[in-house]
Amino acid sequence: MSGTGRPRGFDADEALHAAMLVFWRQGYEGASLADLTAAMGITKTSMYAAFGNKEELFRKALARYDVGPASYGYRAVEQPTAREVAEAFLTGAVRTTTQPNCPAGCLGVQGSLAAGESGEPAREILVAWRNNGGRMLEERFRRAVEEGDLPEETDAGRLALYVMTVAFGIAVQAASGVSRADLQEVADTALLAWPA
Repeated sequence: MSGTGRPRGFDADEALHAAMLVFWRQGYEGASLADLTAAMGITKTSMYAAFGNKEELFRKALARYDVGPASYGYRAVEQPTAREVAEAFLTGAVRTTTQPNCPAGCLGVQGSLAAGESGEPAREILVAWRNNGGRMLEERFRRAVEEGDLPEETDAGRLALYVMTVAFGIAVQAASGVSRADLQEVADTALLAWPA
C-alpha cells in the first residue's frame, strides 16, 4: 500500500485533552513545551506535526474546552426563558470550575491572566472567546425582550455583561479554592437581582 503514511503512534484526541488540562492548570505562559509534551506523551516533533506551534495548540485546546467543559453556555441559551438561561449559565460555570479531576477555575479566564509579551497571542484569543460568549448571551436576551419574556426597557447588553461578570468571578473564586456549594449560593444570590 504505497502512499499511506505511518500511523501517528498516539491518540491525537487524548493528547489534545492532556494539553487542554495543562493550559487550564498552568495558563498559556506557564505551560512550557516540556510540560505539554510530557503530559501529551509525545515528542516536540510529533506535537508540531500534529498540532502546530504552541499558539496553534492553545487554539485547538481552547476549542476542545469550548465544546467540552465550557459547552454549558451553548446549552444554557437554549433554555425557554431568559432567567433559566442565566440560571443554567451560572450553574454551569459553578460546576465546570469546581469539577473533580480537572483544574479549578476556567481555562478561558486563567489562561492568560498574567500574560507578558510572549503570552499576548493567548490573551487576544481569550478576549475574543470571552467576548463571543457575551455576544451569545446578549443575542439571547435581546430575543427575550422581543418575545416579552424580559421587560422592554431591559438592556440586553448590560444584562449579558452582568451574567458574564458573575460567571467569571465564580471562576476566579473557584481557582482560589472556594467550594462548589458556596459558589452555587453566589450564583443563586446573583439571580435575586433578575429583572421582574
